[in-house]
Amino acid sequence: MTLARTSTCAGARRAVIALTLPLLAIGRPASPPALHAQQAATAAARGAALRQRLQAKLDSVHAAGTFPGATVGVTLPTGESFGLAVGMSDTALKRPMTPADRMLQGSVGKTYVAAVALQLVGEGKLALDDKVSTYLGREAWYARVPNAPNITVRMLMTHTSGVMRYEFKEEFTRDLTRQPDKVWRPDELIAYVLDVAPPFAAGQGWDYSDTNYILLGMIIERLTGSTLYREIDRRLLRPLGLRNTIPSNSRTIPGLAQGYAGANNPFGGTDAMIVDGKFAINPQFEWAGGGFASTAEDLARWAKALYEGKAYPPALAGQALAGVSAPALGGSAKYGLGVIIRPTPLGVTYGHSGFFPGYITEVRYWPTSKLALALQVNSSVGRALGQSPGTVLLDLARIITGEGAKQ
Repeated sequence: MTLARTSTCAGARRAVIALTLPLLAIGRPASPPALHAQQAATAAARGAALRQRLQAKLDSVHAAGTFPGATVGVTLPTGESFGLAVGMSDTALKRPMTPADRMLQGSVGKTYVAAVALQLVGEGKLALDDKVSTYLGREAWYARVPNAPNITVRMLMTHTSGVMRYEFKEEFTRDLTRQPDKVWRPDELIAYVLDVAPPFAAGQGWDYSDTNYILLGMIIERLTGSTLYREIDRRLLRPLGLRNTIPSNSRTIPGLAQGYAGANNPFGGTDAMIVDGKFAINPQFEWAGGGFASTAEDLARWAKALYEGKAYPPALAGQALAGVSAPALGGSAKYGLGVIIRPTPLGVTYGHSGFFPGYITEVRYWPTSKLALALQVNSSVGRALGQSPGTVLLDLARIITGEGAKQ
């Protein structure tokens, strides 16, 4: 009798405990693993919703424009990055654009050249206020460069040297088109501006010119004893993991989306710039004036690294970002050491614009929100985008920062 009662009481206690445990579990906070999973799921849902909003905006830009396709690269304040795409990478082949498609950056490539130059300044091998003649004065042609005796390295980097651009001279575009397989030497490019009267005295004006960066690239090669592309790869691309950024130094560039420049354009005279797998002209000529192809995502990652002090000594940022007035860029834009500085409704931006026949590129970084965005379009036809690239990036930035209601 006693044993039976004891057994019955023990069973009752076990039943009560069994019923109570689930209730206690409901009342307690989730265990750390469960909480982390919950947070991860919430973050993933928010990330997916953000991408959907950005994609919808990109889709609407495409619907309103006449360009074949575009990609957008996003690097969030957290460092997370991703790419978006819209439209076609090749209209004849009916091939959709993807975030993995590369496009030519055009002048955005100057940002890599400037970063290497600033590294050399940090290493004590280059001085911004040295005369360019210090490094190139022994070249037989140098004395014939406009403003040759008075140009400094800083003037090259800020486009205040008075050395005009070679790339839009009629003689050059004619020679480039006639010789699509020619591999251009830097001094052959500079030859197009020798003995030409400068538009202003050195340091007394502003005029954007690829020739400035051709000269800067020559200085870098002279100081390093290496090629410019090798130095950029060794110092920047590999350390920062920019695997989808490659030199545009050949008529065949892997993973390049077709570019459309409009019929009878002066660079090759053909709308589709890639014909039978080869570029209509040799992009190699651009060299230090641009010279790279990339995905938009890689470009956004580069901008965040560059303007957050990971590409050259942070102590030089003050000089790099000071800027001089650049009225030709519109509004109150300034040009620093390889960087365009623009005010926007969301704060100042650092970045660069790029053009190459068949492509336009815009990259911007907002230091106030630590956000980097890049846009690449496979058309350089005027007004094909329907609005400025900067406006597109500003609208995307507003969505990310929660300012979407202002659109």
